[in-house]
Amino acid sequence: MIHKKILIAGFREQTLNYCAAFSLLGAQAETLCGTVQELSMLLADDFLPNPADFDGLILPGGGDISPFFYHMENKGSRNIDSLLDSVQFSLFRAFTAAGKPVLGICKGIQLINVAFGGTLIQDLSGESLSIHAWDEGDKIHITKAAHGTFPAQLYSNFPRVNSAHHQAVAAVGDGLRVAQYGPDFVIEALYHERLPILGVQWHPERMCFSFAREEIEDGSKLLKYFLSLL
Repeated sequence: MIHKKILIAGFREQTLNYCAAFSLLGAQAETLCGTVQELSMLLADDFLPNPADFDGLILPGGGDISPFFYHMENKGSRNIDSLLDSVQFSLFRAFTAAGKPVLGICKGIQLINVAFGGTLIQDLSGESLSIHAWDEGDKIHITKAAHGTFPAQLYSNFPRVNSAHHQAVAAVGDGLRVAQYGPDFVIEALYHERLPILGVQWHPERMCFSFAREEIEDGSKLLKYFLSLL
């Protein structure tokens, strides 16, 4: 049996849940590197992973994207790693040019949106933060999926998902379409109208297997769907 091989564009210790979930689904997942020093060496040696060696790319959750990349001043962005941002944008462009499927999760959906010319809400309102922001654990809330889109096909018109973020998609990038909204109309999922590119604001890797809960959807359905695109 040939296993699908995916690249998770993040640090090893920060993406263990992603690797575990994809492994349980029969895929081979590799991370970008272990440390900032290793990442710097990859860049210095011009030795970033080659899309030809992988079937797809995962853009994982993490800190905030530098507002520099969407031409705005910092108005609430934090935990910024501009070096990692640059590498993730580079990998996204390379995998997209190679026609390889991409799934963005949390920060990943925001990065996809920015890559296509979109912008971000740098800090949600207090009301929205009460729905979405991490508070010693993921928040759980209901959403609305657009008819016929991948969240509706995989789950229902009203999927219950998790949240752990204080930023969100603002102006939607070129070629992207909204697939899912939160109760406060925060964008929860996007897809590209022509390319095999998906993004969700929630964390499917924390909605399956050892993280499975009755009150939330099975995140493995989305991960399986992504693997079916490879």
